[in-house]
Amino acid sequence: MSQDDSTPSTRPYLIRALHEWCTDNGFAPYLAVQVDASVQVPREFVKNNEIVLNVSFDATSGLKLGNDYVEFKARFGGAPRDIIVPVTHVVAIYARENGQGMAFPPPSAAVLQAPAGTASRSVDAAPTGDDGKALQLVKGDDGAAAEDDAPPTPPPSGSGRPALKRIK
Repeated sequence: MSQDDSTPSTRPYLIRALHEWCTDNGFAPYLAVQVDASVQVPREFVKNNEIVLNVSFDATSGLKLGNDYVEFKARFGGAPRDIIVPVTHVVAIYARENGQGMAFPPPSAAVLQAPAGTASRSVDAAPTGDDGKALQLVKGDDGAAAEDDAPPTPPPSGSGRPALKRIK
């Protein structure tokens, strides 16, 4: 089943729903974001063109989970920063405490922009048909997860999975 251009993406709705689920259950929602020139985040915290952001109400100010952008203010190293993330660049939302959430396909090459010194709020292309697909992040029974109560640990670099970094 493919998604045509006239059908809105389910991604922003799923992000809002999982953010609400995390908040209602006392979990800290984290976003894994694919970074390019259209993403406004502190570049010093970006690793492998990816950043993980704590989007709990305690960690943000003025959080807006819109259909096109996730916007908020947050402190990084004690300095307030404006964060603007195109929804197309959110590759996962999950609860820090148990890793439950959803992963999304990364943005297509048409959506990704060349790195630049400053971020722009415009995204040149809309996501393609596979944008509506979502996967649930769950712990496997193959012993891949350590302890049930431990937060997820960052994978070795280059694995393609979101990495968790505590940012306060």
